[in-house]
Amino acid sequence: MTGQAHDVHDPAGRIVLVLDLGGVTDKAGLMDRCVRDLALPDWFGRNWDALADSLADPTVWPEGAAAEGLLIVVRDWQRYAATRADEWEILREVFGEAAGRVPALTVTLAPGGSA
Repeated sequence: MTGQAHDVHDPAGRIVLVLDLGGVTDKAGLMDRCVRDLALPDWFGRNWDALADSLADPTVWPEGAAAEGLLIVVRDWQRYAATRADEWEILREVFGEAAGRVPALTVTLAPGGSA
């Protein structure tokens, strides 16, 4: 999650990244979207364990996020959750595990339907 300038902050001062799952239809697409939207490092292994490790590692977050906090907003997730329920459940567990390991990380699901 390094290498990009992030100047979007929420009211609490946390750096905000948006993970847009619109159009994602499978795990490979999900991992590609995570790489793109979360600016994951080159060494990211595109699997569940690597995603959990990357999310819980403040050294790969955007500059300043370890001190200010990081908020990941997941949007347009409903279709993926409905069509890939098993993968969605794993992804929710990965988010929960990472946020549980690092108090500065918050992951939230944006309400509303996809376009």
